[in-house]
Amino acid sequence: MQKEIKEKLEELVELLNDPEEVVIEKEVKEKLELVLSLLKNPEETAKDKIELKKKLEKVFVLVNKARVDPDIEIEYCLPELEISAEACDVSGDPYIVVTYVVGEYDKRTRNIRLRDTALRRNSPEDLANQITFSIEEFKGEIDSVEMG
Repeated sequence: MQKEIKEKLEELVELLNDPEEVVIEKEVKEKLELVLSLLKNPEETAKDKIELKKKLEKVFVLVNKARVDPDIEIEYCLPELEISAEACDVSGDPYIVVTYVVGEYDKRTRNIRLRDTALRRNSPEDLANQITFSIEEFKGEIDSVEMG
């Protein structure tokens, strides 16, 4: 639980220190309330993790159904949720590793981060659509470079 509190406070500090970001009082208040709720209700954290895991599993099913291209490999890296590949960085946000096999010896990779705010606010369908769009965009970028 202390790790989660530390992460939430770091997010808040990052938000406040970002010169590009327009900090809204509401966002700061929400993040602080989340930290306080973690301190007051540690059992809620366990419940939230279970709900998040179920939501992400549904997202993965939807993403796998909407497979963009057979040349694209998808690997899910979800620290602390017991759904991680061995090569994942388990210190940060959950993310998806997308690998596009361009040729026999040419593979391009991109990590698609699943930020906490997006995970909590969006439905599994919306998340799956965003991920699928990011994958298609990645494939399009690689194809445009490869094709000239």
